[in-house]
Amino acid sequence: MNQHNQDDVSNLSMLELFRIEAENQTAILTSGLLELERSSASPQQWEILMRAAHSFKGAARIVNFQTAVRVAHAMEDCFALAQQGKLELRQPGIDLLFRGIDLLGQISKHTEAGIARWDADHADELREFFDALASFTPACETPAPALAEPAVPSSPANTDLLRDSSLPAAAVLAIPEPYSHPVAAHKHEYPERVVRLTAESLNRLLGLAGESLVESRWLRPFADSLQHLKHHQTELSDKLADLHNGLSDEHLSERAEHQFAELGRKVVECQHFLTDRMQELDMFDRRSAHHSQRMYLEVLRTRMRPFSDGVRRFPRMVRDLARALNKEVRLEIIGENTQVDRDILERLESPLAHLLRNAVDHGCETREQRQRAGKSPEGTIRLEARHSAGMLQVTVADDGAGVQLERVREAIMERRLTPPAVAEKLTESELLEFLFLPGFTLKEEVTEISGRGVGLDVVQSMVRSVRGNLRVSTQPGHGLRVQLQLPLTLSVLRALLVEVAGEPYAIPSTQITRALKLQRENIEVLESRHHFHFAGGQIGLLTAHQVFDCGDPQLPGNDVPVVVLGDRNARYGLVVDRFLGERELIVQPLDARLGKVQDISAAALMEDGSPVLIVDVDDMVRSIEKLVSEGPLTKVQREGLLELTRRKPKRVLAVDDSLTVRELIRKLLSSRGYLADVAVDGMDGWHAVRAGHYDLVITDVDMPRLDGIELATLIKKDPRLKSLPVMIVSYKDREEDRLRGLEAGADYYLTKGSFHDETLLQAVVDLIGEPEA
Repeated sequence: MNQHNQDDVSNLSMLELFRIEAENQTAILTSGLLELERSSASPQQWEILMRAAHSFKGAARIVNFQTAVRVAHAMEDCFALAQQGKLELRQPGIDLLFRGIDLLGQISKHTEAGIARWDADHADELREFFDALASFTPACETPAPALAEPAVPSSPANTDLLRDSSLPAAAVLAIPEPYSHPVAAHKHEYPERVVRLTAESLNRLLGLAGESLVESRWLRPFADSLQHLKHHQTELSDKLADLHNGLSDEHLSERAEHQFAELGRKVVECQHFLTDRMQELDMFDRRSAHHSQRMYLEVLRTRMRPFSDGVRRFPRMVRDLARALNKEVRLEIIGENTQVDRDILERLESPLAHLLRNAVDHGCETREQRQRAGKSPEGTIRLEARHSAGMLQVTVADDGAGVQLERVREAIMERRLTPPAVAEKLTESELLEFLFLPGFTLKEEVTEISGRGVGLDVVQSMVRSVRGNLRVSTQPGHGLRVQLQLPLTLSVLRALLVEVAGEPYAIPSTQITRALKLQRENIEVLESRHHFHFAGGQIGLLTAHQVFDCGDPQLPGNDVPVVVLGDRNARYGLVVDRFLGERELIVQPLDARLGKVQDISAAALMEDGSPVLIVDVDDMVRSIEKLVSEGPLTKVQREGLLELTRRKPKRVLAVDDSLTVRELIRKLLSSRGYLADVAVDGMDGWHAVRAGHYDLVITDVDMPRLDGIELATLIKKDPRLKSLPVMIVSYKDREEDRLRGLEAGADYYLTKGSFHDETLLQAVVDLIGEPEA
């Protein structure tokens, strides 16, 4: 290994190197054992398993984790005996080796100071593991490992081991290239060099690269502006020639002729000079844009990770869960090398875990059920990631029983989520949307795995938080398919630029249902509200000027630019001044000191360096619903003005960090006649109650920035707000939680299980009376 490799690797501490090694080797061991369960192992597979256990043992010896050395050595002996044909590994033996992998994973998470205590606390578990393993390997006469070998002293000096020329660094602790298959690594190949870089530094670097890319685009408009100067010079030359020709009939002195000739040469010289400089500027513009684009893509590539990095634990999770449920299920992962933004990959882990658990528990049947249905005994779950149309598509599909739509319809009516007459008319896609409501489940009993109706709500919240889409389809008897459509990266956004009151705004393309030019005669007035026909239904209409409170719109002509936002439950047409086209924008987060800016999520820079605000579509839809609830809209006049007439029923603020819960409360209150506003968390709710007038606050407990208990405390301590009733609604139904909420000053404590009946509405009536004052 050359000196550069040694210096880069030595930047990491020995314990950090060991943990990287442990993560990679346990992944190889897990993958190998899962493959062993499905088919008989080849000599090459045994070699891979032996090498992984041996590498783990060597790494553990370096950091003096002797327990890990013993566990890895014992597993290596098993693989060696199996390779020699002296040991046949059946299911109990494979289960035991998985226990060994779990032990290695636990050990690798500890520090040098804590490993001795861990050894003492788990002495019985370790003894049981070694005894059980010995019963499977009677032919193994290998002496106890590691304890008979001298341990490498564990001290800060160990960091210098990699610089010891007498000991090759690759032999001490090798960090395999994270995306390469273990078979591809050659004995004499060295790993890719590694440097430490914090996520914050990488984000700042990406921001600078994005700014450089935007700045490079400024040259093109500047070069185009020089064309006007060139045009003026041409006009000047023509005027000068016309003047000379006009004076040709008159006698001009020799001095005047000379000055005309000199002036003509200067104009031509200026033209040539400007042409040359414009050519140079054009070449520089091309090179600058090219290099800036390359630099940005390279920095952006450092944020990208293969999909496999985020799903390594899922095959083992599916295997263990299926065995616990007495099922045979196999997970197929397709698109492991698909590149995914680091932040998105981290956010995907929990939603995908929920989807896979649901697929195993709800979807895949037992061996006997599958055989009766004419299916193979083993169920299959397919997890696929791929790029499509500039988006990342992640699909989880199983070949199980699928979702019985009539059972969903019955559950909706049982929970009174919608009137029976409406429930009977719900389409397949509308029925499946109810699966993502919090607390909605088709399970009749709650288990440790499922039954609380929480998992799919987590999936939907994550997808919406990254401006993505979610699609669900089912084929009863043949499985369920859930597709997540996500942006490739959170740092680049494709958006439609619109102009409102002379200012540009960017609306994320993935959250736009449709952008169209609407003829004025197609705008209808129904019950004092403006609508137009779209996709077989009526869409409400209002202007962006109303939402942003920025004056009256000016809409010359008969074509009205409209952006359709929202989903099928709440869809609106937003009138803008004009469309500015679609752009790819480098997302710049707003200063944290601004807090949550209403209807805005972030900002970006245009090609000319001017700023543009990026619309938070979910927040804007809530603002639109608030405007609509405050009064009917009058007719759209020829000037395009929409005016509001207001009424004043009682107003309630719903505070919850779950979009689904917020919408559920809002719609429940609106259906009863109350005005309902929403806030995304406790801090947003605190700002709202201080800025507006409310008759009641309904709040969740567990929320970021400011929880519901703290919000209730602040309200009751404020002299102006202390008389404002506060109702706490929480999943927590323990008596101590209820008492804690009431001690904070809450006037009512209700569990979220009461959403589906009249309990919540009755509690609101008890606190503030009927909707109309």
